[in-house]
Amino acid sequence: MGVEILTSHSLHFEFATAQRIIFGAGRLSQVGLLADSMGTRILVVRGRSSGRSQYLIDILADHDFFLTQFVVDREPTIEMIHLGARIARESLCDLVIGIGGGSVIDAGKAIAALLTNEGDVFDYLEVIGRGKPLSSPPKPYIAIPTTAGTGAEVTRNAVLNSPEHQVKVSLRSPMMLPNIALIDPELTYTMPANITASTGLDALTQLIEAYVSKNANPLTDTICRAGIRHAARSLRRAYEDGGNSDARNGMALASLFGGMALANAKLGAVHGFAGPLGGMIQAPHGAICARLLPIVMDINLRVLKERSKDKKYLRRYDEISKILTGNNDVLADDGVEWVDDLCQELNIPPLSGFGLTPVDFPEVIERGKSSSSMKGNPIELTQIELEEILDRAI
Repeated sequence: MGVEILTSHSLHFEFATAQRIIFGAGRLSQVGLLADSMGTRILVVRGRSSGRSQYLIDILADHDFFLTQFVVDREPTIEMIHLGARIARESLCDLVIGIGGGSVIDAGKAIAALLTNEGDVFDYLEVIGRGKPLSSPPKPYIAIPTTAGTGAEVTRNAVLNSPEHQVKVSLRSPMMLPNIALIDPELTYTMPANITASTGLDALTQLIEAYVSKNANPLTDTICRAGIRHAARSLRRAYEDGGNSDARNGMALASLFGGMALANAKLGAVHGFAGPLGGMIQAPHGAICARLLPIVMDINLRVLKERSKDKKYLRRYDEISKILTGNNDVLADDGVEWVDDLCQELNIPPLSGFGLTPVDFPEVIERGKSSSSMKGNPIELTQIELEEILDRAI
């Protein structure tokens, strides 16, 4: 299998991730010892259900920490982050632990940042805020994912929903990378099949988009190739049998690698649209990405063949197809077909089922064009091509 190596004499890149990554089944049992050296009064940010977080609570209680719990029952809003930070301040919390899906992990990151930086969330938000850089490192933060998709435990931003503006925007800083990312695949065993599908396809999307991103580098390339391979071999099996430990381990790795890649290489048109769509329709982020992925791949390929003299990205799509299918004789279009078939097998619904209509297209496109992810797409897409993506997605 051929692998393209970037060897330009002018090559420069940076790579940043969580200060410490701990991976493995059963590793959650170590959290008490890890937290001992980081703080004594802990804000535990968790999801609506206490099932998977209760073990964490029990471990921390055995270590005599003072615990305050904050529930994130939906995608985090600006108002929610203000509330969480106020509760943490009143409880004198000196450590934040987030356990849950990407929304919970992001909420924990944002709260930890506000605890040490004066002012309002809007002072630091992109797009709808003032975009000021954080002046102080956040409170220590341990991120513990219970899904395998966003890789938020190793990203440097928190995605927040602003219902008032009908948009999702990021609070972003290199200082927001968690102190510890603790990934225990056992926490994902009880994920329902539909959540396994949407989060898993989000992970695959991040890996594919980072691999063909304009900001890709040799280190993210290596991570993406490994992550795509894990997702291709594991997602169907995890969907069909949630208790399959090998499949869950593979998806946990794919999610971790996807987060590391996107934090350092940016993404593409799928995520360029996913941000504004997430603020306009009531659809899970993973479901949006899953629906858009094969369509964006298909249109990118067509446009690259028509307008690009540089065949680098076409070769990269060829490489993705070989990894996905395990067949060295396939080309890029076969990979699109493979992803489309997977989305059908995993019952990914059209976006019209979440309320998206053609009336919304102009606003989605206008917002999508200004997103940082859209700027990472391997080729700039025209208004007509962006409309075609949305039309096919409904």
